[in-house]
Amino acid sequence: MSTNSASFNSGYIMAISFVSALGGYLFGFDFAVISGALPFLKNEFLLSAAGEGFLTGSLALGCIVGCMIAGSMAEKYGRRPALMLAALIFAVSSLGMAFSTGLSVFICMRFAAGIGVGMASMLSPMYIAEISPASVRGRNVAINQLTIVTGILITNLVNYSLSDNGVNAWRWMFGLGAVPSVLFFVGVLWLPESPRWLMKVNRQADAAKVLGKIGNSAYAGGVLEDIETSLKGVLQTSWRMLFHSSVLPAVVVGVGLAVFQQLCGINIVFNYTSRIFASVGADLDRQLLETVAIGLVNLVFTLIAMWQVDRLGRRPLMLAGSIGLSVLYLLLAFALKEQLSPAFVSAFVLLAIAMYATSLAPVTWVLISEIFPNRVRGLASSVAIIALWAAYFILVFTFPILAERLGTYGPFYLYAGICLLGFFFVKAKVKETKGRTLEQLEQVMTGH
Repeated sequence: MSTNSASFNSGYIMAISFVSALGGYLFGFDFAVISGALPFLKNEFLLSAAGEGFLTGSLALGCIVGCMIAGSMAEKYGRRPALMLAALIFAVSSLGMAFSTGLSVFICMRFAAGIGVGMASMLSPMYIAEISPASVRGRNVAINQLTIVTGILITNLVNYSLSDNGVNAWRWMFGLGAVPSVLFFVGVLWLPESPRWLMKVNRQADAAKVLGKIGNSAYAGGVLEDIETSLKGVLQTSWRMLFHSSVLPAVVVGVGLAVFQQLCGINIVFNYTSRIFASVGADLDRQLLETVAIGLVNLVFTLIAMWQVDRLGRRPLMLAGSIGLSVLYLLLAFALKEQLSPAFVSAFVLLAIAMYATSLAPVTWVLISEIFPNRVRGLASSVAIIALWAAYFILVFTFPILAERLGTYGPFYLYAGICLLGFFFVKAKVKETKGRTLEQLEQVMTGH
């Protein structure tokens, strides 16, 4: 596509990106709310170590189902209807958790929340990638990560403010999630459909209208031509296409990155903040205050990542994050083992969050949204993100059990080793994607 005379409507693209990324905010809410609520839930439901892990991880099991639904729904009906369904599921599940009458009801509702999270985690970055010009695609997809961390920070602040409201404070923590869910649903009503999906279902005129709002006629014409070329010969999408020699290498990279982003261990810090700091003598107030500090650092360094992802590139950030986390986990394990003060532990935790927020957190989502061919992007993305949530479940389910047997510090040696392996995986398998259109990347990934 020639870019000499092409220009695009930056304000409109940013507005679309932020609205669709509200799914990321709800992702952040459901992800973070458990950290502040867990001390209350342990008393409410008398949880064992395995029970604590399963309750936390039940979100991930729902996410796996959500990805399956979103992948098929996004290919058949479009990205927009699937985002609307995710918003409705978020609202219902938030109220369901708040009014739970027992452990089984709560876990069912958290599983339902996971369906919404799984759908949004796949659909929001994919949608943003499909409506964004190549030169700003990395930054725009990272907006989704920005809304995730904003959701985490605001949820942690709300949790902290509610912590003195008695034994039922956890009900308010979960129930308030219904408010942003409704706002997300209303916002999605305004969004246009993805032009790449419209082209795929032979609605060229509608695709041209959307692209005409995104950019000028030169931009719209060039993108339409590129999409049409990439879709030639594609009659129907099927799961078998993911095993084709032209697609499988990208699927392997996407799944590998997704699994690595979770097994790297950082979500232990997010989900089990209270347990980590309790192990070095911090009281409940200090534990919840640390979740707020984590949220703040996460937000600041995500903004830095948005600024750098289209400048430095995806690959350098992933390599730096992998090796940096490996070193920081060794230091954190030492601090926990030696029972250093909460201030020392906090320093290593916050450095690890900063490292993750500028690398693995946003860049993994950017790469997953970019590397798959147009004809299978919905299905391939769902496979990668199913793998991500399966890895998340394994991580959060096993941590309380491992910590009980090895001490809170023990699992961090394992996560350090996984980060080192991730460094070599990125070095060997991940190609740079910045500055290329999705159709150009398709040629790079498939070798055509």
